[in-house]
Amino acid sequence: MQQVRDVRGVREGAAGDAVEGIVPRFVAEPASAEEVSETVAWAASEKLSLLTRGAGTKMAWGPPVESIDVLLSTSRLNRVVAHRHGDLTATVEAGATIADVNRTLGQHRQWIPLDPYSGDRATIGGIVATNDSGPRRHRYGAPRDLIIGIDFARGDGRLAKGGGIVVKNVAGYDLPRLLTGSFGSLGVIVSATFKLYPLTVASRTLVVELKDRQELGLLAGKILGSHLTPTALEFQIPPLRLMVRFESIEASVEQQSVNAIKLITDAGFNGRVASRDEENDLWARHGRPVADATGVKVSTLPTELPAALTLIDKLAGGANYTAAGRAGLGVFVLQLTGTREIQKTVITGLRESLPAGRGSAVLMSGSRDLRKELPVWGPIGDALPLMKAVKHQFDPNQVLNVGRGPGDI
Repeated sequence: MQQVRDVRGVREGAAGDAVEGIVPRFVAEPASAEEVSETVAWAASEKLSLLTRGAGTKMAWGPPVESIDVLLSTSRLNRVVAHRHGDLTATVEAGATIADVNRTLGQHRQWIPLDPYSGDRATIGGIVATNDSGPRRHRYGAPRDLIIGIDFARGDGRLAKGGGIVVKNVAGYDLPRLLTGSFGSLGVIVSATFKLYPLTVASRTLVVELKDRQELGLLAGKILGSHLTPTALEFQIPPLRLMVRFESIEASVEQQSVNAIKLITDAGFNGRVASRDEENDLWARHGRPVADATGVKVSTLPTELPAALTLIDKLAGGANYTAAGRAGLGVFVLQLTGTREIQKTVITGLRESLPAGRGSAVLMSGSRDLRKELPVWGPIGDALPLMKAVKHQFDPNQVLNVGRGPGDI
């Protein structure tokens, strides 16, 4: 084996590097694209598997880790490479946190409008690799809707790129979107380029307390069918409520809030405007992870959201749970407590009610035992052979995040 000291940024693993209690044999901390390339090429030549980590906020997503040959940390890849504020685009290294990036971009009153729940620590690479997003996905979309370029290392260590640095770029395959949501199974992301949006100056959140799931579907449908343009349309349980957020210039926010309150009242509901302090607290708490809970990302058709929540009530059999997410998109995070048997019953029942192509229930986080017993991804459908073929094209030697990509690729 090539000596570790001959590979830049690579050292032997220690207890402090452990992932789910597994200490890696080696840890790589590259500081440049070239060092990433060198590390991956070395791992491939020595037939070592490689696991990529940013800030570690999503390391529990996916199947439990059994062994780690090389843990590649992107912590030293943390720069805003270029901010083309005139073009509303920016290129950012994978290890930079979204919070730090937006502070830098904010100097020109711009930002990447991504707000995952762990946004204070989540890195650009991790957000892209998992296609993670938050409440503002309703208005701005997920990472795959904002990314326009990507630089990455393939499974053999070769550096590659896709997309470009301008929004209107149609050359070649859409590699940025292909790698988004691949959980690092197709390449080690070095940097990504995003289209940006201007920062908003005013915000209002309307809160509507609801009695049952059918009311949630009715009111969300009316808002979606109106001319209102909220940046977030979120529900949460418990208590069952709908939160409608408007962000823009002050005059627009005020007018939209007035129109929304009228729509809510005309529909037979009582809505109120949260005070500034309450608004900040609502969004700070919204969707916050519950300690020791099992997290399940559920996707369904927006029109079937009430039925999915009603089914969860039935399957849980009185066990406590929380849910929060996009009322207008049918995407939410379910957090389950209770016994492992109850959790398995809920997850399995959801999957049986959500056939491939119409929804999914992905086990985001949970105990090692539960993630061993249940397939993390659930039914994939007939796309799995194609996904395996793409994996083979990018990583023929099975080096990168093996078994952690969609369908355990």
